[in-house]
Amino acid sequence: MLRYMFYDYVGYGEPLFIGLENFRRVMRDGLFWESVGNTFIYAGGKLVITLPISLLLAVILNGKLRGGNLLRGIYFMPTIISTAVISVVFYTIFNSYNGMVNTALMKLNLVSQPVDWLGTKYAMFTLILVAVWGAVGNYMLLFLAGLQGIPQDLYESASIDGANAGRKFWNITLPMLAPVAQLVIMLAIIASLKGYESIMLITEGGPIGKTEVMYLYLYKLLFPVATGMPVEQQLGYGSAVGFVTAVIVGAITGLYFLLSRKMNKMY
Repeated sequence: MLRYMFYDYVGYGEPLFIGLENFRRVMRDGLFWESVGNTFIYAGGKLVITLPISLLLAVILNGKLRGGNLLRGIYFMPTIISTAVISVVFYTIFNSYNGMVNTALMKLNLVSQPVDWLGTKYAMFTLILVAVWGAVGNYMLLFLAGLQGIPQDLYESASIDGANAGRKFWNITLPMLAPVAQLVIMLAIIASLKGYESIMLITEGGPIGKTEVMYLYLYKLLFPVATGMPVEQQLGYGSAVGFVTAVIVGAITGLYFLLSRKMNKMY
């Protein structure tokens, strides 16, 4: 696949060698760079909401809570449900005409007409909510595993010294959880940058490309028939876009890894 980066190839016929022309085209491709910006918005929104909620739920479930095992299963359930099912459910919930959200808002007289959640400026926010709902359970379990590895003696000693719950959290929980948190954040960054399945199924990148992310743009280049696009498959250009996309994801992940290592040395 990588060798096609330097060819003009549409999936049939003889590939035509064009050197670096595909990469020059990537640099000039406004739609691709718009998808890069959309990816950062999508990933940033997902991370900012998902990680604090996951940590909060993990802290709550780590306590002596009645029905804790049941709640863990409920929170983790979205993680084991397929993306297709989740997308259909949320498409039904946020449907502009007869969706549950619009029906509830209109019955409460909070809006006078249905809100187009998936076709307006609200589309990206809606997709972020879908991503958060699907990811919280997974990261919650990772945080919970880290919390259960913290020695209880530390909390008991802090209680003897008169520390309240807030001081225990900031002075014991967070520092001891740092290694797990770094791993969770790295996994969350990679997953957020690579996510596109629910976007493809719910908005297909619309309206007018406002929710099209990098990997969805790449998918449309490589498999246009699957997305209903009346254009030829672009294996050559798509390979170049895929390479640049992988470099962007790798660079961001590497930058985070370097920053986390420096923070470890400082603290």
